[in-house]
Amino acid sequence: MKRLRTGIIGCGKIGDFHAKAYREIEQSQFVAVCGRELGKTKNFADKYQVKAYTDVKQMIEECDLDVVSVCTPHPLHAKAAVWAADCGCNVIIEKPLASSLQDCDQIIEAGKRNKVQIGMIVQRRYYKPSQRIKKAIEEGKIGTPSLGLVTMLGWRDRDYYDSDPWRGTLKGEGGGVLINQALHQLDLLQWYMGEVDEVYGLCSNINHDYLEVEDTAAAVIRFKNGGIGNIVVSNSQNPALYGKVHIFGSNGAGVGVQTDGGAMFLPGKSTIEEAPYNDLWTIPGEEKNSEKWKKEDNDFFASVDATSYYHKKQIEDFITGILTQKKPFVDAKEGRKSVELFTAIYQATKTNQVIKFPFDN
Repeated sequence: MKRLRTGIIGCGKIGDFHAKAYREIEQSQFVAVCGRELGKTKNFADKYQVKAYTDVKQMIEECDLDVVSVCTPHPLHAKAAVWAADCGCNVIIEKPLASSLQDCDQIIEAGKRNKVQIGMIVQRRYYKPSQRIKKAIEEGKIGTPSLGLVTMLGWRDRDYYDSDPWRGTLKGEGGGVLINQALHQLDLLQWYMGEVDEVYGLCSNINHDYLEVEDTAAAVIRFKNGGIGNIVVSNSQNPALYGKVHIFGSNGAGVGVQTDGGAMFLPGKSTIEEAPYNDLWTIPGEEKNSEKWKKEDNDFFASVDATSYYHKKQIEDFITGILTQKKPFVDAKEGRKSVELFTAIYQATKTNQVIKFPFDN
């Protein structure tokens, strides 16, 4: 069996998830990591017994890498991804794809130019409750998806934002709750509802006045299929409550997933406290299935390390796709969609106007 030589760009908290995955995936030979600070990078490399670099091109060429993960702060994704692609390396990027549409387009173009695969991590698509919703929609069980709701009421304290110097800054993070914590729910909403036609939104900062970015946002969406959507997301609710995505169809049936419950997961500092589950399921004849599924999903969650299992699954699928010449589950073009959505909401906040799609700021 062929093994792909793998490496990581960025050795922060999320880099550990990718390192563990690369070390455990049978088709991966994890060989190198690249970071800006040599001392920190060497410590990371020693932990996983791989080589340490501070130059992306040198790492890829000397180690003959086939795949790299980009685990840098959001505004640095494009530079690292384009460098890697220009070296002929396949790239998988932590969400979001980038912090701007211009950066997204540079990444997509680099993939095309160099004929390499580029994907984006959105591991909540791999949750069984999330996939049940997609399957029900594809099978026509709710008719046309007509109303989509995202509600994410979380909490981030001062210690979280102080844990890395780039957090909560426009230059270092590119935005707040929309670009970081709620990205998973925005991704699921578009996965279920389809292409966006127009959006109006507002951002605010309720109780994190020491930040440069929003801790709360709300938006109304019209989708190209005629459906409408509503987004309410916040990092200002203490204690954290939940993250949910609910989809209602033209036949009156509704399906939903609570992707996150309780205290919000902090990479490197905490674990996922509650298993995701289908908290809404009114498809005729299937109303009682959610009770059975919740037990099954809880049992499965308890049997794996949920903080790393889904990262590993998506990275493994990405590697398998390269070996079989199959398109990534979430490629760069797909990853761009959530960036376009949060960028449009930021623009609507600035201009107090409805933003039409396609939108290119």
